[in-house]
Amino acid sequence: MKLAYAIKFVTDMDKAVAFHRDVLGLVLKFQSPEWSEFLTGETTLALHAASEQNPAGKVQLGFNTDDLAAFYAARAANGVTFTDPPHNMHGHSIARFLDSEGAETSISG
Repeated sequence: MKLAYAIKFVTDMDKAVAFHRDVLGLVLKFQSPEWSEFLTGETTLALHAASEQNPAGKVQLGFNTDDLAAFYAARAANGVTFTDPPHNMHGHSIARFLDSEGAETSISG
């Protein structure tokens, strides 16, 4: 398993992209009104449009594993609370779980 994404929720995508690109000097991979990504090495910084469920400033970690089904089965058996079981989203298999502090974390495979 590896950390694949750090997702930051923002209210103004254009302003957030400009800050990360022009002020911080990150390389923009692509930009859209709802989701933008920056190249930052092995872990991608993604900006996502904020919502009531995910307010501006909130950060969500996204991990990647080679075998999501095995991860899900083993962690569920260990008592991990999944808020979303593995399902297909945008061509990837993804699940969401709560960490020890109650923060939602995603994992894809």
